[in-house]
Amino acid sequence: MALKAAAMALTGIAIALLVLYGADVAVSMGNADKEGFLPLDDMQRGMGLGGPAIVLPIIAFFIAIREKSKGLGGLIIISGILILIGGIAMIATPAPEGVERSPIMLFAPAIIQLALGAIKIVKS
Repeated sequence: MALKAAAMALTGIAIALLVLYGADVAVSMGNADKEGFLPLDDMQRGMGLGGPAIVLPIIAFFIAIREKSKGLGGLIIISGILILIGGIAMIATPAPEGVERSPIMLFAPAIIQLALGAIKIVKS
């Protein structure tokens, strides 16, 4: 039970980070300075908010691998959907000069999380 709660907390943190990431990007796109409400550039934002948001649900899945929890599976799927939405938004906007975006690198973490969430729900 404690493992399931810890895993759900980790996934909740990941979802909060993704929402914060998306909000900051939205604010930065809406102003002329291209700055969000957090004092971070694109790389810092991606590494500081996006990186943990990708890794935490995967860790949560393996922490609670023996625990049955449809709720955790749902949270992992929500995290994957948020990453998928972010990837679609990145493709829809033009890349800055000198930056190449790989669609596989944008969607692979989302697909992995969606699969892990589905496995968790099916096994519960």
